[in-house]
Amino acid sequence: MIVQQEVQVIKLNGIINAAQSQELRIKITELAETGAKIVLIDCQDVTFMDSSALGALVLAFKALRAVNIKLVLCAINEQVKILFELTSMDKVFEIFSSQDEFHHFINSQN
Repeated sequence: MIVQQEVQVIKLNGIINAAQSQELRIKITELAETGAKIVLIDCQDVTFMDSSALGALVLAFKALRAVNIKLVLCAINEQVKILFELTSMDKVFEIFSSQDEFHHFINSQN
């Protein structure tokens, strides 16, 4: 059973571009030391994401996977969804429509 403490949520907002992506990657990889089993990136309030932000997510995904932590996303908007589809990253990342859907899925796994 996945308990709430094992899920760390990062809530992004606004424009995620090169200026924010390094900070984002650092924040995500720091969570590897908290004992989290899953890092959930909530993109509900993201208005735009560029390729450098996607690159930061991919690097963080690989770093977390190396230490057996899942990185999942939720609530991506249409622009972000298109970016993920064009780069086929929608097949790499698990993407949920909302935090509620994610928690429902996790609870159904137990």
